[in-house]
Amino acid sequence: MNDARANTIVDIAHLAGVSKSTVSRALNDSPLVGAETKQRIREIARQQRFQMSDPARRLSLGQSHVVALVTYAYKADDTVPDAFMLETMSGIASGLHAEGYDLLVIQVSPTDTDWVRRYLQSGRVDGFILLAASCTASHIQTLTEANASFVIWGGASGSHNYCSVSGDNFAGGKVATEHLLRRGRSRIGFMGGPAREPEVRERYRGYEVALRDAGKSVDPALVTYGPFSLAWGTKAVVALLEQASDLDGLFVTSDAVAIAAMEELRARGLRVPDDVAVVGYDDVALARHSAPPLTTVRQNGPLAGRLLAENLIQHLRTGAVTNVSIPAELVVRESA
Repeated sequence: MNDARANTIVDIAHLAGVSKSTVSRALNDSPLVGAETKQRIREIARQQRFQMSDPARRLSLGQSHVVALVTYAYKADDTVPDAFMLETMSGIASGLHAEGYDLLVIQVSPTDTDWVRRYLQSGRVDGFILLAASCTASHIQTLTEANASFVIWGGASGSHNYCSVSGDNFAGGKVATEHLLRRGRSRIGFMGGPAREPEVRERYRGYEVALRDAGKSVDPALVTYGPFSLAWGTKAVVALLEQASDLDGLFVTSDAVAIAAMEELRARGLRVPDDVAVVGYDDVALARHSAPPLTTVRQNGPLAGRLLAENLIQHLRTGAVTNVSIPAELVVRESA
């Protein structure tokens, strides 16, 4: 007696006298296969004690139920550990898990676009989550041309032909500056990150509008840009004090950099907030434990992460393109 079993879809297709794709559709209950053919194929599979493995089933459906978070390879000393992005990643993982998806974190070069083809053609991921501060126009173009599903965190406000979730950076910059003005501060410095980043430009625009609405013009001596690094935070606040010794307020577009700036102010004998009031951005967990606790603009990383996951999955399922903005919220603590 021959005990050989059908081990593959090809074997079942041979026994049923149909194509491999028909077997795959029948076993996945596709409406493209007639009821009679579907029943016959399933009966053969049952007799042969054949079951599709989960990876094979996902491959046949063109789905991996995995989403890739794209991170970028930089020198270790270029930037501070991104506490906000760690909190956002937690929200992404939670949002994906609720929908039956897994998270894969990949690291790519800012100048490389081959990763799009590699991950899509291998079937390892269904879509991508990117960060506007790091992704380039060539990344977006390559993803679009590959008909890839992706969502971007950050960037300028407004609609796009791809999914995005962002904080209201203009409103955040404006509310931070208005708060310092209400506290009687008249010489307010702006410490941005890299000037090319859309989020930084929008926060500066909010700063500029708040000053203008208060009847003040922007003093270039009070504005500085640089990398999101602790070392730059220290150097930048020193440079601002040298250029404007009457500095009495400071809006910094990163909590970590703001904390570094406060440490340098104290080292120079200046009191926060008595001499210089400081407002940061993001409201990472560390902000409430700094000395003094940091007034900041909350972006809500866990919520941002969940929205990134939910909007990407919605796009995968329906093709809907969504552009979501999270309101800016000022959190007042002792630093201002």
